Amino acid sequence: MSRSLRRGALAATAVVFSIASLAACGAGRDAQTLQIKPDNAAVTKGEIEVQNGLVITQGQKGEKGPAVVSATLFNNGTKAQTLDGITLPGGKGKVTLKPAEGSGKVTVPALGSVVIGGKGNASAVIEDGAASVRDGEVQKVLFQLSSTGGVELEAFVVPATGMYAPYGPTVAPTAAPAAGATPSGSPSGTPSGATPSGSPAGAPSGAAAPGTPSGSPSHSAGH
Repeated sequence: MSRSLRRGALAATAVVFSIASLAACGAGRDAQTLQIKPDNAAVTKGEIEVQNGLVITQGQKGEKGPAVVSATLFNNGTKAQTLDGITLPGGKGKVTLKPAEGSGKVTVPALGSVVIGGKGNASAVIEDGAASVRDGEVQKVLFQLSSTGGVELEAFVVPATGMYAPYGPTVAPTAAPAAGATPSGSPSGTPSGATPSGSPAGAPSGAAAPGTPSGSPSHSAGH
């Protein structure tokens, strides 16, 4: 074989190896991409898409109090829908829904979205969260929409720490004291020896009140 033919064969072989290497790299990247899973639960049914579904408990382990459902609902339809309720299948804790402002139902606007959880957003509070869910579990959550119906996903149960802290539940409020009750440690009567009129004990009748200069005129005459 002549020298020019050998050079041509080597060049063709190099091109084939280069293409094969690029194809292998591309297949590898595609394979890895297909294996990536979302961190939080997401599901689509009809025109409704629910993303980042989570159940967030109290921040401290074993701490009693409510838990919350956090998610973002997208409405890809041309008509608004209302979120009529959220339930935890299996007869678990009651979930109370509240819109971001005012009262009534949470609305998912047409071609828009609504966020549940976090300051200034709609809320979904699981009243007895400590008894209903456990950190580290996967909890089924059912979103009931006015037109789409039930949309169910499996949400991770996480404590309100780190990045989840701003979306977690608030601490359960303590019971307010009964009306008319005296706080512990507060005196129930007038201190012994005190004179309720504001004049010091034993002061002569008509004496000026403490702090007022005796005989000081109330107005400067002629000025």
